[in-house]
Amino acid sequence: MAKEAPRPTLQPKPSRHASPRALTAMALLIAGALIAAQALYIPAKAQVAQVLMSNAWAQQLKTGDLARPWPWADFAPTARLSFPTQNRSILAVTDASGESLAFGPTLMAASVKPGARGVAVFAAHRDTHFDFLKDVKPGDVVTVEMRDGPQRFRVTGSQVVRWDVSGIQTHDGGAPRIALVTCWPLDAKTPGPMRYVVWAELIPEPLSASMPSQA
Repeated sequence: MAKEAPRPTLQPKPSRHASPRALTAMALLIAGALIAAQALYIPAKAQVAQVLMSNAWAQQLKTGDLARPWPWADFAPTARLSFPTQNRSILAVTDASGESLAFGPTLMAASVKPGARGVAVFAAHRDTHFDFLKDVKPGDVVTVEMRDGPQRFRVTGSQVVRWDVSGIQTHDGGAPRIALVTCWPLDAKTPGPMRYVVWAELIPEPLSASMPSQA
């Protein structure tokens, strides 16, 4: 009697549906990639904007007329902030919308003009344009260059305050000061109510430098 041929072993068909564990892993991978891409995109966006604003700023200094960095921008460069000790130079923009903070430090609308009596407030993000603010110390000099010329301020100190009780009175009639403001803690990744403020006072210009020379 002939032996019966062995029957082939049937292998289970692979499931067309991924397991929950695989889906979770894939979701985490995609989320990580998106976060990494965003982390690279934001600083790159800030750097490109500074290049475009440098061109607009040069045009403003040449012509004296307001120049926007790109045609649809609702803001324009208004001052150059220089920090010699930290070897940093940044163009600040007018406070036209909340989006302007993505492109540079913003001179807040309620501020006085830098150099006028009171406080000129410049605000910027802690992870881009003011990522070095922790290194600015008392005694450091900050130069604020406007279209009508530069002014120098000396850092006097810093403080941490709540945004809604900051104590900053822009039109207090006091000595000319600037306040550099960013979010606190400086290394945090999520928004919060606290702000880090660096204060600086105007360095008086020598009388001889402010008087016109006589022939």
